Amino acid sequence: MTDLSDVRRPVATALGLPNAHYIDPVIFDEERQALLFDQWAGLDVAASVPEIGDAKPISFLGMPLLLVRARDDVVRVFQNICRHRGMILVEEARKIEGAIRCPYHSWCYGTDGRLVSTPHVGGPGHNTHEAIDRATLGLIEVRSHIWRDVVFINVNGNAPEFEVAMAPAMQRWADVEKPLYHGGFDSVITLPVQTNWKLAVENFCESYHLPWVHPGLNSYSRLEDHYNIEEPGAFSGQGTLVYRQVTNENGEPFPDFEGLSDKWDTAGEYLAIYPNVLLGVQRDHAFAIVLVPEAIDRTVENIHLYYAQPGTDSGLRQRNTQLWKTVFEEDIFVVEGMQKGRHAPGFDGGKFSPAMDGPTHCFHDWVASQIEARRNRMAEAAE
Repeated sequence: MTDLSDVRRPVATALGLPNAHYIDPVIFDEERQALLFDQWAGLDVAASVPEIGDAKPISFLGMPLLLVRARDDVVRVFQNICRHRGMILVEEARKIEGAIRCPYHSWCYGTDGRLVSTPHVGGPGHNTHEAIDRATLGLIEVRSHIWRDVVFINVNGNAPEFEVAMAPAMQRWADVEKPLYHGGFDSVITLPVQTNWKLAVENFCESYHLPWVHPGLNSYSRLEDHYNIEEPGAFSGQGTLVYRQVTNENGEPFPDFEGLSDKWDTAGEYLAIYPNVLLGVQRDHAFAIVLVPEAIDRTVENIHLYYAQPGTDSGLRQRNTQLWKTVFEEDIFVVEGMQKGRHAPGFDGGKFSPAMDGPTHCFHDWVASQIEARRNRMAEAAE
């Protein structure tokens, strides 16, 4: 077990998380439970299953899940296994025309998870058996909630209600709680990176690196134009006071979200919603990044762009996507370099700048607090 006491100190005297939290498989398994299964973690976006009947299989930290838009237009998350022998139900994203049919023994499930057919379960030609209670053998549903189109899941089922757990972030952005329209296939960016998922969160939290990592962005949204955002125990990030709208060849920007306060005329904010969701909002578009941990040193960044109205200028959308793709790609060498650096035995977790690294320390402190809380629960259960 790692000593996290130095991490929990105030930012001026704190150290970052020990190396083991980025390279040790045992700690990775501990964090999977404490940080990702015990919390409301991001899985995907609802736009990934836009039409009724759409189903998308997703592996989340080794767990086979199925994202489905059911007949009632509700997006649900199920374990992607048959209740009979644990066979994977859906191998590739597709539309469910009738029922979700197990390819092994043909047990069938509705898109709402109900077990609706069990052919020959009572013997040839007998589709029922008194020992098989269909009402109790539906697909195993994973607790889920959608906010800003992100599908959040609570695997262990023990987190507070979503509106309670995410109240600070929802309150901060209450005035930008507007309908979001996904830009479509040209508004999706997928970036595989060779790093622990937490390093992607840490980098997103702060603007300190702008002059050296993002010189193009820093030329019009300078380091001194940014401010820190810290909500201990919930989220952290950064904001800019000089957001500049992208325009097409005629100088026209995207339509604005309606009813925004004057703050958003020039502001943009970027929040890391703990544990693994990164959100951005500006006057005319927003984005969501869901970090999918594939291994201790491999993460996929799934980035989705949203607009205030459907059917926006496709050329402008593509230009905006490319601008963001450039910014996010510029961060890859940083997060991968920090991952390599965590193999240096003498590294003590790193020192924080109290002026510039507050959002990152805020995240480290949250990580440490959740791990300590789980360790305490496990110790109490063992007594």
